[in-house]
Amino acid sequence: MFQVRIHGRGGQGVVSGAEMLSVAAFVEGRFAQAFPSFGSERMGAPVMAFCRIDVKEIRLREPVLEPDAVIIQDPTLLHQVDLFQGLRDRGYILINSTRSFEDLGLNDFTRGFSRRRLCNVPATEIAMKHVGRAVPNVPLLGAFAAVSGQIRIESVVAAIREKFPPALAQKNVAAATEAYALVQSTRETADA
Repeated sequence: MFQVRIHGRGGQGVVSGAEMLSVAAFVEGRFAQAFPSFGSERMGAPVMAFCRIDVKEIRLREPVLEPDAVIIQDPTLLHQVDLFQGLRDRGYILINSTRSFEDLGLNDFTRGFSRRRLCNVPATEIAMKHVGRAVPNVPLLGAFAAVSGQIRIESVVAAIREKFPPALAQKNVAAATEAYALVQSTRETADA
C-alpha cells in the first residue's frame, strides 16, 4: 500500500487534491481511498488530507501515520507543524515553493533522503498562470506523478476531467501537465 499525506490550508484544495489522486488510482484499476482531517472549518486554517493506493481492497480507516509521500501545499506550515512525522526513510517530499530545500531550512532533515525523492515546484504560480487562482493542488498532482511514478499523468488528467466542468478542466489539465513537464525536465537535467 502506498500512503500519501497532504498538508495545506483551508481553501487551497487539499481535500480535492486527495480525492483526485484517489480517482487517478481508480482509473488505473487500483483501489484507493481519500479523506480529510481538519479542525475548524475556516479559510486559511491548517488542513490535512490522506490518500491510500493499493492493488487490493483497503480496509484501513485511520489517518496516515507513516506516509510514503508528503505533499506540502503551503510552505508557511513548514516550521509551525510537524509535517514530516512518520515519513518513511524512502519517502517522497513535494513542496509548493520556488525555494530549494536548503533555502527552506530543511537540509538537516533531508540529509538521508535521495535527491530524486525531493521536489519543489512553483505550484501556486503555475495555478495562477493557467487557472487564475492560487490553488496549488492540481499542479502538485502533476508533480507527484513525475517524481514518484506511482501514478501516470494521463490518469491525473482523467481525474481532473471528471472533477471539473470542461472549460475549467482544460485549464487545470494545462497546470498539471506543465508541473509534470517541469519536474521531468528538472530530473533529466540533474541526471545529465
